Amino acid sequence: MSHDSARNPSATPSRLATLIATSVLSLAAAQAGAATVAYVSNADSQDIYVLRLNGDGSVNLIDRVDTGSTVMPLAISPDHKYLYAALRGQPYSVLSYAIDPASGMLKALSRTPLADNMANIATDRTGRYLLAASYSGNKISVNAIGADGVVQTPPLAVIPTGKNAHSVQVDPDNTHVFASNLGSDVILQYRFDAATGKLTANTPPAVSTQTGAGPRHFVFSRDQRFVYSTNELDATVSTYAYDRQNGTLSLLGSDSLLPEGFKTSEQLAAADLHLTPDGRFLYASERSSNTLTGFRVDPASGKLTRILNIPTETQPRGFNIDPRGRYLLAVGQKAGLTSYAIDRDTGVLTPVLRYTLGRNPNWVEIIDLP
Repeated sequence: MSHDSARNPSATPSRLATLIATSVLSLAAAQAGAATVAYVSNADSQDIYVLRLNGDGSVNLIDRVDTGSTVMPLAISPDHKYLYAALRGQPYSVLSYAIDPASGMLKALSRTPLADNMANIATDRTGRYLLAASYSGNKISVNAIGADGVVQTPPLAVIPTGKNAHSVQVDPDNTHVFASNLGSDVILQYRFDAATGKLTANTPPAVSTQTGAGPRHFVFSRDQRFVYSTNELDATVSTYAYDRQNGTLSLLGSDSLLPEGFKTSEQLAAADLHLTPDGRFLYASERSSNTLTGFRVDPASGKLTRILNIPTETQPRGFNIDPRGRYLLAVGQKAGLTSYAIDRDTGVLTPVLRYTLGRNPNWVEIIDLP
């Protein structure tokens, strides 16, 4: 593991020595148990790092799990008993793992074929279904999940979409499903039958973004009145009003994720976004500028007010926030992982430590263990 003291310039030598000692990646850490665990998929080294997140924002290695293929999107069951990892090398499939409740370590259960190369996976709110979105295959799918946590085959449904389906999610009420289509500039809207896993096109069947925006990832506000979505191709985040009863979105506006005055000849590439557990702050990553942007969320209107834009890991495809809202862990596909402390009053991010993990880290999930 590497440590970059430039990420924490105010730390004293003794403090740095303590943090280095506590952040050494050691399998012995698994014996101590963990309250909070992070899972990071590394596409090119084809593994998943299981990390304990400590109270000071440092991490320790619990385990490194070989997947045997290009592993990217992850999803965790609502009861935190199972982790699912999509493999984007042929044959396209999903790995089902049981999560040890004491340590967070992973036990392999099965490898199940998927309908295509999936850019995103998610369970429904009961953990009975796995939904997946295929960017290259222009489709979404639904697979049942058994009582043992294993994804079942064949899929219950494979549904053609517009161009480049990028992410799919069930709403918090488990009654509607949404799928972003980056190449068609729409978010598809479906009614969801939680008893059967069936999807039916809603009315209207889609909501359009700005032309050329390229909707990617999205999150629901805590009160379900708003949905926020990154737009990859114009590097913005859009705010939607959410009609909870009818399961439909209405575009309210968009905000830039780029640093002031930023210019590039490269394609813009907004990526991930997450809200703090209390819903007060939203953060999003942008890969052409290698930055994280933070916003304060107005609870009444859903309006976003920018509070920060800071450099982060190179090509920051994925990040996440721990369930207690203390730390944000960001990974860069061409770099490593940085742990940031979140100021609960202001939303300001302060770098704590930097780590080198596997090759091409791209996805982060964080849970509290029982």
